[in-house]
Amino acid sequence: MLTVLLPDGSQKQFDQPVTSLDVAAAIGPGLAKSAIAAEVDGQLVDLTTPLPVAGETALRILTKRDPESLGLLRHSCAHVMAQAVMRLYGGVQLAFGPTTATGFYYDMALPEPISEDDFPKIEAEMKKIVKEKESFERTDQPRGEALSLCRELGQKFKVEHIETGLEDQSHVSFYRQGEFIDLCRGVHIPHTGHIGKAFKLLSIAGAYWKGDAKREQLQRLYGTVFFDKKELAEHLHRLAEARKRDHRVLGKQLELFHIDPTVGSGLVLWLPKGAALRQTLEDFIRTELRERGYQGVYTPNIGRIELYETSGHFPYYRESQFTPMCEHDAGPLVDQWTERLQEGTLDAEGEAKLLDAAQLLGFDAEYDPAASVEDRIATLDTWAHQHDRYLLKPMNCPHHVMIYKSKPRSYRDLPVRLAEFGTVYRNEKSGELSGMTRVRGFTQDDAHIFCTEEQVAAEVRDCIDFTLKVLQSLGMENFRVRLGFRDPESDKYVGSSEVWDRAEAAIEKVAQEMKLPGCEPELGEAAFYGPKIDFVVTDCIGREWQLGTVQLDYTLPSKERFGLEYTGADNQPHQPVMIHRAPLGSMERFIGVLIEHFAGAFPLWLAPEQARVLTVSEKSEEYGREVEQQLAAAGLRVAGDFRGAKLGAKIREAQLDLIPYMLVIGEKDRDSGSVTLRDRIDGDLGAMPIAEAIAKLQEEVASKVVRQVAEQTLGAEISDRGAGNES
Repeated sequence: MLTVLLPDGSQKQFDQPVTSLDVAAAIGPGLAKSAIAAEVDGQLVDLTTPLPVAGETALRILTKRDPESLGLLRHSCAHVMAQAVMRLYGGVQLAFGPTTATGFYYDMALPEPISEDDFPKIEAEMKKIVKEKESFERTDQPRGEALSLCRELGQKFKVEHIETGLEDQSHVSFYRQGEFIDLCRGVHIPHTGHIGKAFKLLSIAGAYWKGDAKREQLQRLYGTVFFDKKELAEHLHRLAEARKRDHRVLGKQLELFHIDPTVGSGLVLWLPKGAALRQTLEDFIRTELRERGYQGVYTPNIGRIELYETSGHFPYYRESQFTPMCEHDAGPLVDQWTERLQEGTLDAEGEAKLLDAAQLLGFDAEYDPAASVEDRIATLDTWAHQHDRYLLKPMNCPHHVMIYKSKPRSYRDLPVRLAEFGTVYRNEKSGELSGMTRVRGFTQDDAHIFCTEEQVAAEVRDCIDFTLKVLQSLGMENFRVRLGFRDPESDKYVGSSEVWDRAEAAIEKVAQEMKLPGCEPELGEAAFYGPKIDFVVTDCIGREWQLGTVQLDYTLPSKERFGLEYTGADNQPHQPVMIHRAPLGSMERFIGVLIEHFAGAFPLWLAPEQARVLTVSEKSEEYGREVEQQLAAAGLRVAGDFRGAKLGAKIREAQLDLIPYMLVIGEKDRDSGSVTLRDRIDGDLGAMPIAEAIAKLQEEVASKVVRQVAEQTLGAEISDRGAGNES
């Protein structure tokens, strides 16, 4: 006898084998019709999965109202999209097709590339599949049979994944709908009819098999789906708004930054207006740093590899770092040689060629190609450490550690707070670069605090308060806090479990005491050296961005790493605790997010050009220049438009340039020593003495007011600007 425990506390009993769908039908035909999937004893399963034949089982039937259901719908729609593509095109090789935060994608290899022009045809085929209401049927097969099936289907990527990615699995699962069959863990909706009509293909991009640039290039087809058309329409509206706010487009239109392939992809050139914006933010941060007791430092853009080996950054982030710079000519070759041995991608013939080439360049180690891989790597590593090797700085923290270590420290000196706008470098893949939000060189508003364990709570609290003040000053008050904890099953973290437990408990306690929104621990989101508090901000069109961070670190100061010490009140050496803190994170990424959040219409205190003087005619130019000088002397960023163009055209151009205030100067203003102030948002504010206008602007700057802009008006301005550029 099976007893099914339902969420409302009721029970149902069955004396014969049943599925979750059978239970839903027993509760009512309406529930059976609307059921999407089930949760059995806390695990998501298909509706047709058999329940235990006896005992007690907790069951929750999922419908479209449950938050988990949307992900299942999207996963199933990815299969339908792949099925449609395979119906329309021959020779399709399937890779992976996961869900994303807002939809799904599927990576495929096709003989001929798909373009967005093909989307209507693919969507039409998807509609046919939806109408067919094909059931999603799961089968579990032994690995051997699964390999035979994938070979029979001609799906080489699936064969490889079973052989390498699933080598520890004795059985694997497939899902079939109609003629389409795919290797898949599940879970899926009951049939394709549940997908309905609220789906849309969005874009197409390049990808690599298993993310490896050395492997086959694939096409990544993106789409999304919702349970009703209204939700889809709202999502598409957000996407349209995001396109209007694209920082890459606005950055060019507003002359904020430039990325030139001659300089290098992912390397930002800050134009004067963008530099003014960045400097304003930096000045704001520096003022806060001084008031909170931080000391400014500067560190070089490179460092010896041994520094990053000690910190752990070199082995842990090896793939995202630039090739080391070596004093010996053979150094770069030995570095690549070592990496290929570690990856297991070097055969005997290739190694012989590397050895010959290295010896030509002066490699003089006694190297035995017949030795074990471990011994060969050790020989190369020993040789490499006999020569200076430098790395473009991937992180600022090891440099700050060495500044702390540069002299003896007493408990009376702590906390030591070191801050720097430090530039770091990551060798991101070219396909992952995106304007200012994903770059290869970026500057962090970085700081590191060295304190006693008793000081940790107060220091973390102040770091959080600092970040909250920054976000509030930018009008970014819609955020949640994510506690990044280690995944106990992962081996990427350094340090003992006892130390990790202590660090995680410390930051969780502070976050809860400060009543921060969210505060849910997320396993696997920690830095390799310690847990962290991330501020995940939602912008004005609903997108989430991870910005500020506070990280607690017991590992880098340890004897196993840098061996940091201070002399305690007992005159004995003690290990300090290290806190990593960056309210903005990357200046490039943060400003890219700001551009999109404000759609380029920055608040007055942040705007690169805060005011523009507009003259009605040449007769008022001399007075206009005097007004411009007075505004500049008052510390405002101002420009003058003294052209002979009509005033209406000047105002319109200033509006399109998103200038917060315009000061209109006519002959009457000249004669009375006044200006006519015009607000970009509210329009004409009337005539007033120049001193009054300056005081008004200074007050708004000092208070860091963030004024909302009507979305429709702003959208129109952006669209008009784009149209003007095209004509």
